[in-house]
Amino acid sequence: MPWPKGTRALVLHNAKARQGEQALVPVRERLAAGGLLVTVEPFESLPEIARDVTRLHQTADIIVVCGGDGSISSAAPAVIESGQGHSRRIDVGTVNGHAFFNVASIGISSELAQKLDPAIKKRFGRLGYAVAALRVILAAQRFRARIREKGESRTVSTYQVAIGNGRLYGGGNVVEENAAIDDGTLDLYSLEVKNLWKLALMLRAFRSGTHGAWKEVRTAKCVEFDIETRRPMPVNTDGEIVTATPAHFRVLPRAISVLAPCECPVTSRQFPLYHH
Repeated sequence: MPWPKGTRALVLHNAKARQGEQALVPVRERLAAGGLLVTVEPFESLPEIARDVTRLHQTADIIVVCGGDGSISSAAPAVIESGQGHSRRIDVGTVNGHAFFNVASIGISSELAQKLDPAIKKRFGRLGYAVAALRVILAAQRFRARIREKGESRTVSTYQVAIGNGRLYGGGNVVEENAAIDDGTLDLYSLEVKNLWKLALMLRAFRSGTHGAWKEVRTAKCVEFDIETRRPMPVNTDGEIVTATPAHFRVLPRAISVLAPCECPVTSRQFPLYHH
């Protein structure tokens, strides 16, 4: 995608990422090939990202964030304030005022986010993640939650409540087969199986986003949700614990402008806030 001569790109890079500087090479090459003048600013902690955007956005025309889901969400508030970005408007989800792009969850995913040692994740990658996930699943217990939407509430016994803003999460799973990051809604599912061994039978459905067809999976689509639990439970947004229940979720339609490679429907993987 060509850019006007002299267009400046601020690339925020996670200096502690597992692939390190090596992952920046194709990103810089692709941006340079598009005619962009690239400046790289490293960060070592998530709070640094918003501060860097606020401090440096006037020196750049576009912002590129290189990191994981947590890095992307941490950049969101400052990027919204800066007004930068081009090509496509996408939604941003919020929970108790914290922004997220892909998915927020209560239950198994939150337990995993707390117990996954960053050093193990960096050293062993997906294998380390899989081992940690297996340990969490084997020890998981159902919890009671009250879900409120459109003025109605229901109490459920569940292993996990997930609320997606985008379509993809968790290494290729799909929140809901028709979900998109620019559809102006949030998609909820509640995992209400009685035995977790049944998850093995559901894996293909979660990969395609058709898990709502299982009677043990409750689904809903709305612009706002409220989740209450008997005791405060942590809420995981895009891989980071940011708040706890009671939790108010809402969508900010078309809240931010991002680069997209084509005019096809935008998915959670199609905006140039690069992951590695």
